[in-house]
Amino acid sequence: MPEAPDYQIVPVPAFKDNYLWVLRKGAAAAVVDPGDAAPVLAYLDREQLRLTAILLTHHHADHIGGVPQLLKRFKVPVHGPRDERIDCITHHVVEGDRVELAQIGATFQVIEVPGHTRAHIAYYGEKVLFCGDTLFACGCARMFEGTPPQMHASLQKLAALPSDTRFYCAHEYTMANIAFAKAVEPGNQALAERALSDAALREKNLPTVPATIGREIATNPFLRCAQPEVIAAAAARLGRTPANPAETFAAIRDWKNNF
Repeated sequence: MPEAPDYQIVPVPAFKDNYLWVLRKGAAAAVVDPGDAAPVLAYLDREQLRLTAILLTHHHADHIGGVPQLLKRFKVPVHGPRDERIDCITHHVVEGDRVELAQIGATFQVIEVPGHTRAHIAYYGEKVLFCGDTLFACGCARMFEGTPPQMHASLQKLAALPSDTRFYCAHEYTMANIAFAKAVEPGNQALAERALSDAALREKNLPTVPATIGREIATNPFLRCAQPEVIAAAAARLGRTPANPAETFAAIRDWKNNF
């Protein structure tokens, strides 16, 4: 695992399976995708922390719904994508922009990852990635506004990050994702080992995230679209060999939609 950054990252559970990620250092905090203000405020109060910034990845309500209430109490910058559906953003960011959280001691580069939504972004810095709903542990999001080639390209951007990058996605979907991955690649030994280790975490009600990019490359079928067993699984769905990895991705994503 990489060395930890000079701040803590804490999951705040919300709704059925969301994680709202709080970054904290000293008495300062920032939050990523606060879909619900109540658990965030409860955590801040309990830990005697002061909110200093909000980071948003996309417009869905379970990621932005708590922002107005947080802003009633804390007058802080809100960083997020150029998307007219999010009216609370004070600092719009695009590919390559840098977001500096001075009081946390963190700087993130913005990566545009359209697919789940057309304006989805991720934040990367110090081998830490906040990817919203683009990449999940052993899976990826549905495409509500993007195309399979877009989503595949976005995932390839994230797969190109250092293998020891820890990524913090927004949902605890891991065990269902592993069940699907095993259907795609039943011969993947690394995946079989992951199924056991992640199941042990869930039995203790512990998060399966963060995970590393390297582990995803070894076990996540949506990052393995050039691998023979994944291509064969896609071919079985299509009735022919897919033309390229993006078509492989499209075939297995469609399969997952109905799995």
